[in-house]
Amino acid sequence: MKIKLFIAAFAVAMLHTSVANAQTPRPEYPRPQFERADWVNLNGTWTYTFDFGKTGVNRGFEKSTGFDGKITVPFCPESSLSGVQYTDFINGMWYQRTINIPANWEGKKILLNFGAVDYESHIYIDGTLVRSHYGTGSSFACDLTRFVKPGQSHNLVVRVNDDLRSRTQPGGKQSMRFESYACSYTRVTGIWQTVWMEAVDKEGLKSVFAVPDIDQQQLVVHPTFYGENSQNKLVVTISDGKKVVSTKTVPATNNSVVVLPVKNPKLWSPETPNLYDVTYKVVRDGKTIDEIKSYAGMRKVHCANGYFYLNNKPYYQRLILDQGYYPDGIWTAPTDEALKKDIEMSKAVGFNGARLHQKSFEERYYYWADKLGYITWGESASWCLNENSEIAARNFITEWADLVERDRNHPSLVTWTPLNETWGATDTGTYPRMVRDVYNITKAIDPTRPVNDASGDCHVLTDIWSVHNYQRDSLQLTKDFTFEHGKEPYRNTKNKKNLAVYEGQPYMVDEFGGLPWIPESERANSWGYGGNIDNMEDFYSILEKQVDALKASKHVVGFCYTQLTDVEQEKNGLYYYDRRPKFDNARIKAIFERIPSEIQPVDLSY
Repeated sequence: MKIKLFIAAFAVAMLHTSVANAQTPRPEYPRPQFERADWVNLNGTWTYTFDFGKTGVNRGFEKSTGFDGKITVPFCPESSLSGVQYTDFINGMWYQRTINIPANWEGKKILLNFGAVDYESHIYIDGTLVRSHYGTGSSFACDLTRFVKPGQSHNLVVRVNDDLRSRTQPGGKQSMRFESYACSYTRVTGIWQTVWMEAVDKEGLKSVFAVPDIDQQQLVVHPTFYGENSQNKLVVTISDGKKVVSTKTVPATNNSVVVLPVKNPKLWSPETPNLYDVTYKVVRDGKTIDEIKSYAGMRKVHCANGYFYLNNKPYYQRLILDQGYYPDGIWTAPTDEALKKDIEMSKAVGFNGARLHQKSFEERYYYWADKLGYITWGESASWCLNENSEIAARNFITEWADLVERDRNHPSLVTWTPLNETWGATDTGTYPRMVRDVYNITKAIDPTRPVNDASGDCHVLTDIWSVHNYQRDSLQLTKDFTFEHGKEPYRNTKNKKNLAVYEGQPYMVDEFGGLPWIPESERANSWGYGGNIDNMEDFYSILEKQVDALKASKHVVGFCYTQLTDVEQEKNGLYYYDRRPKFDNARIKAIFERIPSEIQPVDLSY
């Protein structure tokens, strides 16, 4: 009878858990490349209040056990999914909720994780400040161990300050006017990615840098631990389905390097997105004290002789500009399936990857890119910064370094491109110094990928030479991209003599097109590059001629078309903002695939 009662109680508990998960927005584990089983999702209903006068500290808001308003996390208050939808500037706000610490977390390190909070955040437990963080899209963790007790409830309060118009913090495409306009859109304030807690052994695994080495057929893992104990062991296992490919045991210290042979590796590419399962176990006295599920893709990227190489073969990048905006969630995808769908939509119209534009995309987007076979360029929300400000540079470098470390294990991510269209930059002083620092710090954290220092030129130190060109006339495009001996090729910033000169890097047109297709009823309040195209056949013809112009330009070894979807008033997407297709997808796909991914190298000297 006791067994039957236990089973019945267990079934009810599982049912309640299932219902709770179904009601929790974005219930999936937010970090699929470093996943622990023991975690608590904190998305859902929180209380909140705005603090336009920034007087909340004076009024003791950090001790509040509930504010008047209700908001659905992880959606920003500007979004409809948050239940708030307040779209004017929000320079200050507070969040509150109760957290329950599982009793079985006794003796463990208890971490509170935030996927992203824009911009300045201060985290309080029961009125005590735990930590502060500054970032538009970087992730961070708070160690709650000494502030909470397992088996008890505690009050969590988050204070947010956001001063977009200071031009000292990254903002991306967030509008610095009251309204959205041109290519600036609805703002994002506060929590906009998943919040969760997890329990970790005090000598558990903190992070890894897993480097695929296809030339030597091995995966090289550099681990970091919360606490070092040379008596503990780290066991790393690589599997291909149910088959164990390689396993290695090393001391669980930060000095350890784990080299795992992967004979005849199944390489990762957009055409063959092979992934290996990886398990990390920290073992003490024969008992597993920490276990993480992960995965890795065996692939190599590098630049040489004017080409970008994937797995030691020249590879043409057919990228789409993806801004990651959603009508209901703004920067936050309404569901995990929506992230996946955007990639599938892009592949359906002929692209093998995306430039992830002016936003720090969440880790689950990279997960789907890894799974589906889709190359990406990791970018930041660098717009809104004053490129010549020392404070802005300091804020940017800190956040960028965090993002590179967070995302460097994803095989789909093939290029770092920290900045975009820094047209206001000077060619002496703060800007070139900042770019050199960003380049060198990126290489120190991750030497395995090329760096495109500033998309669209204003180059200082770069592995890829990128330019933007929205010339609609295909004959002029051909002329622009015809290299002439003794002359510098087409670039966007010819008047800044102290910046870099072209030295044979892979030459990529990482913004072109932007062809608007706007319903007549919407044209008065819409924006695109150049005048609207009224005839569908004209659209196909112009697009085809532009792609053919790039194909005829032998020095152009990659492109990025603007853009995947319309975003608010900017209506030059291949899909409408609600993700409905505008065109015959098969026909669009055939046009872009006129340039194959795998190309034969030629002599690019001129």
